[in-house]
Amino acid sequence: MATSVKKTSSNGISSPPASPVSGNRIVTLDEFIIRSEKDFDFATGELTGLLRDIGVAAKIINREVNKAGLVNIIGVADSGENQSGDMQQKLDVYANDKLIECLKNSGECCAIASEENDDIIHIPPIGTKKNHYVVMFDPLDGSSNIDVNVSVGTIFAIYRRKSDPSAPATKEDFLQAGVKQVAAGYVLYGTSTILVYTTGRGVNGFTLDPSIGEFCLSHRNMRIPENGATYSVNQGYYSKFDLEMRRYIDNCSDQNYGLRYIGSMVSDIHRILIQGGIFLYPSTRKYPKGKLRLLYECNPLSMIVEQAGGKAMNTQLKRILDVVPNELHQRCTIAIGSPAMVDELKAFIERYSALPL
Repeated sequence: MATSVKKTSSNGISSPPASPVSGNRIVTLDEFIIRSEKDFDFATGELTGLLRDIGVAAKIINREVNKAGLVNIIGVADSGENQSGDMQQKLDVYANDKLIECLKNSGECCAIASEENDDIIHIPPIGTKKNHYVVMFDPLDGSSNIDVNVSVGTIFAIYRRKSDPSAPATKEDFLQAGVKQVAAGYVLYGTSTILVYTTGRGVNGFTLDPSIGEFCLSHRNMRIPENGATYSVNQGYYSKFDLEMRRYIDNCSDQNYGLRYIGSMVSDIHRILIQGGIFLYPSTRKYPKGKLRLLYECNPLSMIVEQAGGKAMNTQLKRILDVVPNELHQRCTIAIGSPAMVDELKAFIERYSALPL
């Protein structure tokens, strides 16, 4: 009987092993995670439990998103702006609370950081158990779209803590480069609800079957196309972009690339993961360092895209996953998507940028 061999690439990330399931039968998220546990570097069951907890929270959030207009849960929350300066929506708060609640109940992680909270949230250990993971998330990316019934999503990242497991977690446990992520994923609440995640060994997608209430394997070993015919950017800010970005956008128009911009990063990245293309959020005059959050949005989505064969960099041409953060709510610029298109943008930045690279 042949055995599969894991190969390690030059960047230290293992390539996908043989799938832990076979045939065309229904495979649930829980089953897939449990069968894949042997591939984790630290197979203690904690990471498995965390992924399952996030799956449960996603089902609860999906239920509320789908009936938001019926239960007065749309619109701006009473709390106003969050730490990042964005207006909190009622569903932001709801999704944030449910994720925290699910992660607290199992006690599989020692601390949480959310885009919606100022500081980290410590989770008391259950009994004498020592927890080795921290979780970061954007509970509802693109939540301003809820009122107009456009797709939104949840983004999450899991890191192995650096501090002493017998002591409370520290902020340094969260301020790690994205390459240190042990798992990352997103949930897209759209025409169907899909959970996509990676543990550094390929990317798999699971669609929620409402008839049985389970996420079922629907997108096995996802791979992003080498090239694409669409670009995603808020072109309304065109005049506020740097010269090199304007030149690249002009080139996209000259090449007859289609402009596709939803205003929910999860939705745009999911489309690019399936069809190819590039997503851009460069600096503007209002946000000279970029607008998106490194820890809650850019790092987890970059890990997914890289694991699917794509690329992700900032407009200083540094790989997103190599950026070492210095604060929880740090912003950054990003260009992410099909490798050929990211390389094409890189050439434009090298040619037209007025700043030293």
